[in-house]
Amino acid sequence: MPCLLVLASSLWGGNRKILRIACTSNIVKSAKHTRHHGHIIAESVTAPLGCIHAAFIFVMTMYTQLYNRLSFGWNTVKIDMSAARRDPPPIIPFGLAAFAATLFALGLALGTTIAVGMLFFIQMKIILRNKTSIESWIEEKAKDRIQYYQLDEVFVFPYDMGSRWKNFKQVFTWSGVPKGDGLDWPIREGCHQYSLTIEQLKQKADKRVRSVQYKVIEDYSGTCCPLNRGIKTFFTSPCTEEPRIRLQKGEFILATRGLRYWLYGDKILDDSIKEDVSRIRGWFPRNCVEKCPCDAETDQAPEGEKKNR
Repeated sequence: MPCLLVLASSLWGGNRKILRIACTSNIVKSAKHTRHHGHIIAESVTAPLGCIHAAFIFVMTMYTQLYNRLSFGWNTVKIDMSAARRDPPPIIPFGLAAFAATLFALGLALGTTIAVGMLFFIQMKIILRNKTSIESWIEEKAKDRIQYYQLDEVFVFPYDMGSRWKNFKQVFTWSGVPKGDGLDWPIREGCHQYSLTIEQLKQKADKRVRSVQYKVIEDYSGTCCPLNRGIKTFFTSPCTEEPRIRLQKGEFILATRGLRYWLYGDKILDDSIKEDVSRIRGWFPRNCVEKCPCDAETDQAPEGEKKNR
């Protein structure tokens, strides 16, 4: 709701882009400081503990049951699963089917312990750093931008309070409600609510400056793993949910980042197409395009490629 109010207020003559990016930043923070985040952490702790307890019971059950069924011979070990050599016989029968079910349940318990335990450590890492994965990516790009242009500035992440204990207390409170109202969050001293927003605007401006224009020289159907573009292009297809775009010979693309055999960019649309579609962007093979002469002189590399500094 606060984000909708921000977007609505921007229609009255404010800077729409700044407010839109600010709203996106707060949505990211809201996703981390959710009201039920503490409950999720509690579940990710209790689930592995319960599975460890169950795994201990399964292991001790199989040990005690198999111990009474083992018989050792000369270079042989036999297991009689028909009945235990006990008098009186055990109250609960433990045959081959019960052994298989117990072994299967033990595997599930161990698998759940590992999976949910990893989730717990990932969530705690996010909480202690007070930084989501998207925000970590923004911070990394900020450092790359400052280093690339040799700027005399330092980017300080505004939501990291400088102490893990302070970050921890923002999510886990006595009331059970994380700090923040969904729009304004506690920030580090020397920063303000729009520090991350301003950095995103700088990165978007830098992205436009560093983009390289390419011309399509061969058609591309938009398939994820094209066989007709070469073996290396086929096996190095980007493992991402981002789309591929269909290319036709003669079109122009603004590439913003890329890999060795793939590029990512926006298609430069004609005026007739702009009326229906605002933007077409995605991945495409590098060998389908060639750099335009105006950009070839500057020899700029699309954002995302590794540079030797």
